[in-house]
Amino acid sequence: MLNRRFLRIKVMQALYSYFQHEKADKVHFEKELFKSLDKINELYLSILSLFESMHHVALVIIDENKNKRLPTEQDLHPNLSFINNSLLKSLSENNDLKAQVEKRKISWQNDFDIVRRLYNEIKASELFKEYMSVPNRGVKEDRDFMISIVTDFLSENDVLASLLEEKNIHWADDSFVAFNSVIRNFEAFDGEFKLMALLKDEKDDMEFMSTLFTKTILYRQEFQELIGKHTQNWEVERIANMDILLMEMALTEIMYIPNVPVKASLNEYIDISKEYSTPNSKTFLNGVLDKIIAELKQENKIVKSGRGLKDN
Repeated sequence: MLNRRFLRIKVMQALYSYFQHEKADKVHFEKELFKSLDKINELYLSILSLFESMHHVALVIIDENKNKRLPTEQDLHPNLSFINNSLLKSLSENNDLKAQVEKRKISWQNDFDIVRRLYNEIKASELFKEYMSVPNRGVKEDRDFMISIVTDFLSENDVLASLLEEKNIHWADDSFVAFNSVIRNFEAFDGEFKLMALLKDEKDDMEFMSTLFTKTILYRQEFQELIGKHTQNWEVERIANMDILLMEMALTEIMYIPNVPVKASLNEYIDISKEYSTPNSKTFLNGVLDKIIAELKQENKIVKSGRGLKDN
């Protein structure tokens, strides 16, 4: 579910940190890169586990109400639509999720009061009341309701955000990606919840990240000479460090990662520059890289392999 653009950004952040240290340990920074990816996976699983915990809270509250000294008719015969939500039930019973949560020792037990508070906020909402009042709901209605809980409540909840940040300071930056991954997993629900992996092809994606990280470092001098040759009219100190790094990463893909099309690499780094560098970066990167790519093609230094890639 994590696309290559996100993986490029993670590598970019790791490289930026690496180059800030004069005597940086490449192996250490690469390990930290993959550790940051694993932490996103842990956050993703934690959010899914939160739903299982809210399901448990709903059952506890129903039981508490039934055991009141003077229970009402509603207490004795509650609306069970939420706890019977097909997606929520399937998620709560999923063995793959249970195994992953247990393996990582993920638990909301110590935060039971906050989970209960989140559930009560959702329960008081118009969204919840409307869902509970609709008879004969199917998979689509159950799925849409669960997605709405993520988008309308959890992803924007300040209390939950603070709690997640307490658990891991980096989760504040990664929460959007993790919540989006949960939504995509929910969107795939067809009556049975299946735990989706964050990486579509873990071996291939990890190899891509490792190659991009290590070869950008290895061939940095070569790239800087190429960039310098095509930016002679620019004062080097006026070129943003991030622009140089993004061009170095682009050249790594273009020259040393054979299964990624040249156009894809070029477009990706131009897009990333819009968010992480200056307003003029996209035009600057496009102009410089176009010239370098033309030179590399003329010298037959770009070799792409794979279906449909030879002319890209």
